[in-house]
Amino acid sequence: MAALPSKSAINFKIVFLGLVIFIAILLFVDLKPGAPEITQTAAIAVLIALWWVTEALPIGVTSLLPILLFPALGILDGKAISNSYINYIIFLYIGGFIMALALEKWNLHKRIALKILSLAGSRPIMILFGFMFAAAFLSMWMSNTATAMMMLPIAFSVITALTEVVGEKHIKKFRTGLLLSIAYACSIGGIATLVGTPPNLSFVRIFEIIFPSGPEISFGQWAIFAMPLTITMFLLTLLFLFLKYRPSSEISALRKDFFIKRYQELGPISTNEKRVLALFVLLIILWFFRKDLDFGYFIIPGWSNLFAHPEYINDGTIAIFVAILLFIIPTRERKTGLVTWEIIQKIPWQIVLLFGGGFALAKGFIDSGLSAYIGNQLTEAGSLSKTGLVATVTAIMTGLTEFTSNTATTEMMLPIISGMATEIQVNPLLLMVPVTLAASMAFMFPVATPPNAIVFSTGQLSMMEMMKTGIVLNLIAIVLITVLTLIWGTFILPIDLLQYPDWAIEGALNAPH
Repeated sequence: MAALPSKSAINFKIVFLGLVIFIAILLFVDLKPGAPEITQTAAIAVLIALWWVTEALPIGVTSLLPILLFPALGILDGKAISNSYINYIIFLYIGGFIMALALEKWNLHKRIALKILSLAGSRPIMILFGFMFAAAFLSMWMSNTATAMMMLPIAFSVITALTEVVGEKHIKKFRTGLLLSIAYACSIGGIATLVGTPPNLSFVRIFEIIFPSGPEISFGQWAIFAMPLTITMFLLTLLFLFLKYRPSSEISALRKDFFIKRYQELGPISTNEKRVLALFVLLIILWFFRKDLDFGYFIIPGWSNLFAHPEYINDGTIAIFVAILLFIIPTRERKTGLVTWEIIQKIPWQIVLLFGGGFALAKGFIDSGLSAYIGNQLTEAGSLSKTGLVATVTAIMTGLTEFTSNTATTEMMLPIISGMATEIQVNPLLLMVPVTLAASMAFMFPVATPPNAIVFSTGQLSMMEMMKTGIVLNLIAIVLITVLTLIWGTFILPIDLLQYPDWAIEGALNAPH
């Protein structure tokens, strides 16, 4: 579950530049004569995108602009746009983050990481595997940033132990690979679940806004679809990093019980940890098996069918249910619940507002007709093959996310991509899904993701090392996402390569042109 670092500084020059561009578009640009709302929405989108990308203002503040500008320019009613900020995806994120904070509070995340490492062993490739597996698994459920921060001290204890025995010269290459493995595994693990990274949640809600009659993508369905990409990308990254950064001489400095001893230092698992772990497992099970899982040859019925109205229950309902249990179930001392209300202060509310701002912007794109307008300008893309089309949008998104906020870029791109899909009569999921996945595949630059920035800030690796390693992984990710979407996606998700779905036709008919 990725989170963005919060910045409070204001870049007045960029703020002023954004306002000048915004006013200039309103005064001197007319994208479609007779439809001023299209130009006005484009002006709002450019202003928000510029301030989001540069973080000229705190991200949460910029995310509130739709509430002001859409009603002021007469594009959308203030009540309608405000409703975009509160929905089940917001509560899915809040509930999931409360669970992540509970894991951190009771140090359960560190216990899980050290347990994985103790099982992996102490050979160089197994050390890499252990760190990557722990980081990827934890990032499926909690902040990628917090995971990277937690894994670093463990990594440095390993590096220190190895350096003392074999020397700095022999450990330098392996140290670089180990640090990069943590950053990359956080991003790779995040794509596996809906709560693993904000772009996934943005996709689910924006798809629902644009295509209200479209099929629901449940937690279990997404995980079954994305897990093969996570596993394949994980293994290829592990192999590539090991071959590129394996130590110059065989490292056998670590005792086999190195991680076992670190794990034993935590002491026996406490009653409170057991209770949080039980709720964590319950949350995962409820998310996975809420809806029927249709594998074609057989169906695993969802537990929500036990209720009179299973369609009323969504993944946000489950997240809040387990979050409430965390507040209710007492600690061993029976003085408070496993979490207390003070934990709410640690939720990154700027991300919640960023979600809302993105959903509001998506609604503006659709209701103003801007999405259809941009899609119409991109109709030449229809001449590409399905493979070429998916690969192109994936590559564009992968490049963009190296320099911009993954979530903000996703929320800007998805309405545009959906408009293009509608104009060229391609199943919107065929393009929206790979764009969403590509948003998390940023490996080249420190600014691309918080985990990249965290490992780079240690001063133990160079920008050139990260770039040379990251560009290879970016290319691998583009190929894998394209292949996965065209083959596995058409089996697990409602993507028919030969037929334009009725729900997309209905969405296009309801949208202004």
